[in-house]
Amino acid sequence: MRKYEIMFIVDPDLPEEDIDPLNSQVETVITDGGGRVLETEKMGRRKLAYEVDRRTDGFYVLLTVEADGEIVREVERRFRVMDSVLRYMTVRVDAAEKKLEKMRAIRRRKAAKRDAAEPAAPEEPAAAH
Repeated sequence: MRKYEIMFIVDPDLPEEDIDPLNSQVETVITDGGGRVLETEKMGRRKLAYEVDRRTDGFYVLLTVEADGEIVREVERRFRVMDSVLRYMTVRVDAAEKKLEKMRAIRRRKAAKRDAAEPAAPEEPAAAH
C-alpha cells in the first residue's frame, strides 16, 4: 500500500452539513477497497487561484490515505462524476518522502567526505614556564 494525499475542492454553494456525507462516501470507497484513511482535514472555505465554473472560492478537504492504485483510481472516477466537486488532485506522498530521504543520504555522504578530507588543525605547543 502506498501513501497518498487527496485534496478536493467542493462547491461553496453546498451547505457545510452536506460536505460530511461527501467525505464519508469517499472514505467508504477507500476502506471498502482495503485502504485506510489516516487523516481527514477540512481546511474550510478559501479563495481559488483562478475562477472555476464561475466560482471564485471553494471548500477545501484534504485526505491522507494508504491505498493501492485501484482504490485511488476509483475515488478519482467518482470525483469526476460528482457535480459538487470542482477540482481534485492526488499526490503520492511516499515517493516524495523516498526522494527526500535519498537527498539527505547524499548530503550526509558529501559532508562525511568533506570532514575526512579536511586536515586536523595543528595543536599549539605548550608554553614552557
